[in-house]
Amino acid sequence: MGDFYQNGIITTLHNLSRRPVEELEAELMSFRKARPMSLVLPSLYSELEGPALKNIVEELAKVPYLEQIVIGLDRANEQEYRHALEYFSGLPQHVRVLWNDGPRLRALDLKLREQNLAPTEMGKGRNVWYCFGYVLASGMSKSVALHDCDILTYSRDLVARLIYPVANPNFNYMFCKGYYARVADGKMNGRVSRLLVTPLIRALKKVCGPNDFLDYLDSYRYPLAGEFSFRTDVINDLRIPSDWGLEVGVLSEMKRNYATNRLCQVDIADTYDHKHQELSPEDASRGLSKMSIDISKALFRKLATNGEIFSNEKFRTIKAAYFRIALDFVETYHSDAVINGLDFDRHKEEKAVELFAQNVMRAGAYFLDNPMDTPFIPSWNRVTSAIPDIKEQLLEAVELDNEEYR
Repeated sequence: MGDFYQNGIITTLHNLSRRPVEELEAELMSFRKARPMSLVLPSLYSELEGPALKNIVEELAKVPYLEQIVIGLDRANEQEYRHALEYFSGLPQHVRVLWNDGPRLRALDLKLREQNLAPTEMGKGRNVWYCFGYVLASGMSKSVALHDCDILTYSRDLVARLIYPVANPNFNYMFCKGYYARVADGKMNGRVSRLLVTPLIRALKKVCGPNDFLDYLDSYRYPLAGEFSFRTDVINDLRIPSDWGLEVGVLSEMKRNYATNRLCQVDIADTYDHKHQELSPEDASRGLSKMSIDISKALFRKLATNGEIFSNEKFRTIKAAYFRIALDFVETYHSDAVINGLDFDRHKEEKAVELFAQNVMRAGAYFLDNPMDTPFIPSWNRVTSAIPDIKEQLLEAVELDNEEYR
């Protein structure tokens, strides 16, 4: 049972009554005329072979209110793309699969790259960006939700609760972030959020002083959640990071573009589990190690755009403050785990904190060494300004792929 406490500067929508999903879906059906709804699913082909996506598709087949489901498919050859079309063919909604590695979308990517408008890195950010472009091009929805394809504990009330705040025409929210407790198999997960993001935000507050942006980020209960929704109009001006800073980057963009009373977060699941990344302490280009560096860089870049001045000495101070605060959090989570009867490996938790502290410094060094770094993918408004018919080209490429290879 959730509490009704409102903390921070954004609205929190709790799960207070365990309302039946059928009631939520009935309301969402009534919202369809005013706010038709889409769902975006960024996916690796390997996830079609995993345990989570099969259940997700089965659950989505029961969802009556979605007009459209857009799947962005990465790392797939022609045979695998044909399999994906078959895999998703049982969904009753209007379904389109973007073959990001196919010749048509590769050609479109090359055209954008020639004008420095294409995503520079492969990954989730690039996948999501093209899916959003297709949602805009199709014109089928006025509200859109996004979630990952590796959720092992998925049920259809997750997407209902996620999209409800932006689909309800009586609400004024432009953006909604999902949150949940990362507890599964008798232990706490979500190490990057628990042991990096929140302690680092608190350390930055201590070192940099009062800051509206840091207060805003600290208002989110799970800032790294990959589940969010917004009105479709939001996509036009959205600049998406192409690395692991995607979630923090999206939150930054929403704060830049909208007043905080237009933003909210919603409790979307009692339990949540998905595939876990390795800590990868020996390789900073993989796993949670890379994630922690990318997220730290995203925070530093955003603060710099707000006028914060950084130096090597300041980053050493931030690292020291972070390390002390993070170790205090380990003590806090240990107590929380014990009272709830959860397993808690204190040694592993502190090893993660030590790695994250090193990566805060690595991110700081990278930031100072690359002052002209531009990790954001251009907004669709900018791309359309440079190539006015780009959305039509994207729409045609996706439609031809879905027809030819089916």
